[in-house]
Amino acid sequence: MTSKSRDAWPGQQKAAGPASRKDRRKLTHVDRLGRPRMVDVSDKPTSARRAVAEATVKMDQETLTLVIDGQGSKGDVLSVAELAGIMAAKRTAELIPLCHPLPLSEVSVEITPERKAGLLTITASAATTAQTGVEMEAMTAASIAALTVYDMVKSADRFVTVTNVRLLEKSGGKSGHWKRPAPGELKADAEAKPAKGKGKGKGAARRARVPRKG
Repeated sequence: MTSKSRDAWPGQQKAAGPASRKDRRKLTHVDRLGRPRMVDVSDKPTSARRAVAEATVKMDQETLTLVIDGQGSKGDVLSVAELAGIMAAKRTAELIPLCHPLPLSEVSVEITPERKAGLLTITASAATTAQTGVEMEAMTAASIAALTVYDMVKSADRFVTVTNVRLLEKSGGKSGHWKRPAPGELKADAEAKPAKGKGKGKGAARRARVPRKG
């Protein structure tokens, strides 16, 4: 590999110079030359942090009945998946390259069956007192729990689908508390905004916006 190819990272070739300050803020896990890095958090204060994530697993209703009744060929699907999620959260930094290893103070995974919809809703939460957030630990827990469900029922149902892996809520740190709005709140917020070119500036838009709950 030549010196030129070794120094040039994907997407860097078109750059005429160092990225703007605005662009660097967008991607904190790359330096100004586009090289991956683990963010330096040594100057950040330690604070209590918490995150909640979710994943869903859709399957045939007959398969779901096997899961609920504990009749799967590989054993108790729900218990094994919940434990797998907890174990995964503790190893997040080994799975996601640029995550910081965190001292987790609490991890929980709860799987709720919904018979009529033919799905399992997996809710994972993680907590720590550290210098960076715990969102990835919660999302890793939800993801691995969902994949464990798939592994344990795939022999009975090849159409099982893992979907909607997402962060629901986080708290702590400089950015404070954030909660994903419900679909209805997002729609109401969009409808409340004035059409482009109308209204009287930002003040009018703020007055028109429907306040969110919480």
